[in-house]
Amino acid sequence: KEAFSLVLSQILDPLASILFYLFCFLTAVLAFGTCGGYTGRNVVSIICGGSSNETLSATFTYPFRLNQELLVESNNTLCNRTVPATHLVGDSSSSVEFFVAVAILAFLYSMMALLVYLGYMHVYRDSDFGPMFDFVLTAVFAFLWLVCSSAWARGLQTVKDATSTAGIESTLALCTDRDVRCEVTDYASMRSLNISVIFGFLNLILWVGNAWFVYKETRWHSQKVNAQQAAGRGPNPAPI
Repeated sequence: KEAFSLVLSQILDPLASILFYLFCFLTAVLAFGTCGGYTGRNVVSIICGGSSNETLSATFTYPFRLNQELLVESNNTLCNRTVPATHLVGDSSSSVEFFVAVAILAFLYSMMALLVYLGYMHVYRDSDFGPMFDFVLTAVFAFLWLVCSSAWARGLQTVKDATSTAGIESTLALCTDRDVRCEVTDYASMRSLNISVIFGFLNLILWVGNAWFVYKETRWHSQKVNAQQAAGRGPNPAPI
């Protein structure tokens, strides 16, 4: 029974790793594909007391350096007031660029791992270095997905806050006047950005799961199993 379980494990574990790497490959593409190249535009309506209303566009694009995005051009006239050049507030470029970099590296490593598993499995299993190197890198990627997904989730919330009605009111000094009211009347769809965060945490789950199957290919796991089997059989009987 133990021999059958060992043979079955030797067949199924590599297949599981191949499936995990295939899913990691696809979800990594979807992770950086859903946030890279994004462009959004919120329409801001400025209600001027006693005069005609005004409209502004709050445009923001990847990599979301909001402090470089103009909300009002220099010396523009709004509600009969001269307004200086005003930018949006915030910078989420570090978090989203880190997220995209991890996704691209994970995509490349998954592709390389699939090539090794599908074409050079005999070489991979004949050495101790291959499985241990694979396990260490898989664990590192799992950690990186945790960090970059959490950072990008926070960065995305910064983008949402800065482009909301409250964010525009705190950015544009004109909105603090008693007879002026500012409101975002048309929001850009951020569905793809929300999906990118979901794919980030999905990648975390996939890489953690894959780390377990890759660990079972290493010498560390085989030594542990052999030690447990030896302890289960007990000491050899003393010679008579």
